[in-house]
Amino acid sequence: MSSICIVYATVDGQTRRICESLKDVIESHGHQVDLVAIERAQSLELASYDKVVVGSSIRYGKHHPLLAGFVERHVDVLDSKPNAFFSVNIVARKPDKNRAETNPYVRKFLGQIRWRPQVVDVFAGRLDYPLYGRFDRFMIRLIMLMTHGPTDPTTVTEFTDWARVGAFGERVASM
Repeated sequence: MSSICIVYATVDGQTRRICESLKDVIESHGHQVDLVAIERAQSLELASYDKVVVGSSIRYGKHHPLLAGFVERHVDVLDSKPNAFFSVNIVARKPDKNRAETNPYVRKFLGQIRWRPQVVDVFAGRLDYPLYGRFDRFMIRLIMLMTHGPTDPTTVTEFTDWARVGAFGERVASM
């Protein structure tokens, strides 16, 4: 049995839901999993865990502002144990952008940091116009218009491939 920490950054809660699914999969293999929001992870003692997973959503083309700093502060610990990274973004709904090596946000982020995660994936998120405030709804509709996505302001669309999330959880459990 391993102790695994999943540090996550979320805006609207989809990354948290993905982490909860990962936790269920990983715990089904007898491991102990702690979910820690990035805002509470700044003083986290990562060295006490056997494995570490880091995940973050994208908003307006960027991962959470605390993410890169967290990774840089903990790069030595991350590199010293089994580790994984995942990104959650709506762009990953497109078949040509749903892999770590083809997703522009994952590629950009990994190019900006020293950490080289052992396992990397990207998951499409959830589009939930009724949840967004006026500004976010307007901006996200504009982005969807430009990228040929749903623009109806009442739309709620689950793009997350939960089977793929489960497969990622299986990989983490077996690291």
